[in-house]
Amino acid sequence: MIGVLGGSGLTALLEPVDVVAVDTPFGPPSASVTISTVGDRRVAFLPRHGAGHRIAPHRVNYRANLWALREVGVTGVLAPFAAGSLSPVIDPGDLVVVDQLVDRTRGRADTYFDDFADGPHHASFADPYDPDLRAGLLEAAAEGPLKVHDHGTVVVIQGPRFSTRAESVWFASQGWSVVNMTQYPEAVLARELDLPYAGIALITDRDTGTEDGSVAPVSQEEVFAAFEHNLEHLRGVLLRVAAAA
Repeated sequence: MIGVLGGSGLTALLEPVDVVAVDTPFGPPSASVTISTVGDRRVAFLPRHGAGHRIAPHRVNYRANLWALREVGVTGVLAPFAAGSLSPVIDPGDLVVVDQLVDRTRGRADTYFDDFADGPHHASFADPYDPDLRAGLLEAAAEGPLKVHDHGTVVVIQGPRFSTRAESVWFASQGWSVVNMTQYPEAVLARELDLPYAGIALITDRDTGTEDGSVAPVSQEEVFAAFEHNLEHLRGVLLRVAAAA
């Protein structure tokens, strides 16, 4: 069963079959897990920011969320997310199936192994995203109207504030593609649970870091409006992957 970690709007067209409240050793997840069907396949959904987007990115209980998905039988995780573009070839409204990430967060609970009582646990994380799920996302996205980029590096910032111009210029100068607040530690926690995981970015804005300072500062209103505008297309991509899984 595919699990989706994303915003509440992604399940607006799905009829719930079951809603499962999951207790985890790491506290409560952001919400109960909603189980729906796509064709003859089941799909599990968990809103990472909780109902009504009430949980800030640095306060999300990422460990509980991934654990809860595994507990209900999820065997692969799709993680749609909003992102700002750091690249001149990636435009608002595009999709990016990312293949790398850079962690610029701090203080987040990012491992299930806070001690090595049962022996050492060092996750192999050179390639954060599952190649088979990435391939599925690329194939499904190619059927839709949005431009799709088949690779990219997401730099994950702490939030909830957006980047300064200097930070954005630096991020772009490193060759990083998009900026987001939630891909870490989601990806590494999925890896520790042996859950295949893939992220797909919906680009909502150009980040402020242009050398000439011509890009206006991003606002949350702009980000939310842009995400909502293309939400139906993103939902279609995810449902096509879930139906084929």
